[in-house]
Amino acid sequence: MRWRGVHHVEFSVLDYERSIAFYDRMFGWLGYHSFWTLDVGYRSTYYMARYPFAHSYIGIQPARSGERLHHDEHATGIHHIALWARRRREVDDFRREFLANAPVTVTDEPAEYPVYAPGYYAVFFSDPTGIRWELAHTPFLPGIGAIRRSLRVARQLQREHPEWRQHPVREMQRTLPSRGEAAREE
Repeated sequence: MRWRGVHHVEFSVLDYERSIAFYDRMFGWLGYHSFWTLDVGYRSTYYMARYPFAHSYIGIQPARSGERLHHDEHATGIHHIALWARRRREVDDFRREFLANAPVTVTDEPAEYPVYAPGYYAVFFSDPTGIRWELAHTPFLPGIGAIRRSLRVARQLQREHPEWRQHPVREMQRTLPSRGEAAREE
């Protein structure tokens, strides 16, 4: 079993200097570190949450072509990327202290999303290039109220989907092929 998630992700942005100014402020507010900004055959700036301890990181590099993204069109490519918030209050503070003064579009104000997980709380926004971001908090131990709200949503989903044979939590899970099975498949 993997004990880490994504190694890194890189985004190509339309206005590199403007985007780096935005990301420096955003990742600085969130407590990240910029650990690389060099031009060594390619230009990129990297940000990491737990630097210098090896963990997933985010890279920003200049795009050579393209146009502003529109997440609501669901075009091919990344729809959005979510960052972990330490607690629910950090989501609200981020909205009020950072996003209110940033050159971004807040697409969804901070709210609880019980359909995702008990206590799931997030804000969604698009950066100057149109890349959609989310700052989300999922509590390690959700409160009983959050659990009840998620169960209520699950019951509603079951009513809306009579074709489901199991609880929504079971319906959404799929069994993936093992390493050996995956190696044998095309």
